[in-house]
Amino acid sequence: MKKTALAVLVTGLLSTSVMADTIAGLYIGGSIWSNEATGTFGENNNLVDFNLKDQEQGSFYIALEHPLPLIPNLMIASTTLDTDGSTVLTQNFEFEGQTFNSTTPVESTFDVSYVDYTLYYELFDNGILSFDFGLTGRDFDGDITVASSSESAKLAVTEIIPMLYVSTIIGLPGTSFNLFANGNLLSIDDHKLYDYQVGVSYKLIDNLAVDVNLTVGYRAVKLELEDLDNLYTNIDFKGAFAGVVVHF
Repeated sequence: MKKTALAVLVTGLLSTSVMADTIAGLYIGGSIWSNEATGTFGENNNLVDFNLKDQEQGSFYIALEHPLPLIPNLMIASTTLDTDGSTVLTQNFEFEGQTFNSTTPVESTFDVSYVDYTLYYELFDNGILSFDFGLTGRDFDGDITVASSSESAKLAVTEIIPMLYVSTIIGLPGTSFNLFANGNLLSIDDHKLYDYQVGVSYKLIDNLAVDVNLTVGYRAVKLELEDLDNLYTNIDFKGAFAGVVVHF
C-alpha cells in the first residue's frame, strides 16, 4: 500500500515536468552509498552487537519547487538500510517473545527502509547561496530477524516519525562546482535521530531544457530509537556516496 502511494505521488510529480522552470522546477536524484554499520539493537535495555556488515545502499528523491508564496515545496525521498550480522551471545537475549540462550551463535538481518515526505520553504536564494527549511514525515517500514540453528524471531516495524529538515547550497563563483549540506534531525522523548550529508556537486550539463549535476560526499545516519514498534536501537550508518541529480 505504501509503495503504491509513493508510485502515485511520483507519477503525479513527473507529469508536472512539462511546466518547466517558468512555473515549477522538477528535481530527480539518486545515489549509491557505501556505508559502515555499527551498533546494537534489541528490546528494552537488552541490546546486542551483532557485528553488522558494511553494505552498499541505494537512495533516490524527487522534488517539486514552485514560485507560489506560502505554499511549501514538496520532496519525496527513499532510503534503504539493509545489513546483516552474527555473534555468539554472552547473555540470554529476548526478542519478539523468543529467548535465545547465552553462548548461542545467532544471525541477524536488519532490513529497514524509510520514505521521507518533506514540505519545505526556500527561505533564501541569491544564486550563490541558498537555504531551505521544512518538516519531514519519516515513514519507517522493515523487518528485523534474529535466528539461531533452532529458533527464530521477526519484528515488523511500520511507523511515521516527524523530523526537521534543513538544506544549504553554496556556489563557487567562476566554476561549475557547488558545496552542499542537508539533513533531517529529531531529538524528542527517547528518540534521537539524524540523517545528514555533505558534499560537492559538479554541473555536467547546463541548458534551458535540463541540468545534470554529479555529486560526491559523505552521509551519516544515526538511529537511536526507544520503542519504535517494540524496536530499540543504537546504530550508526556512515560512509561515502556518489550520485546524480537531474533538474528539469
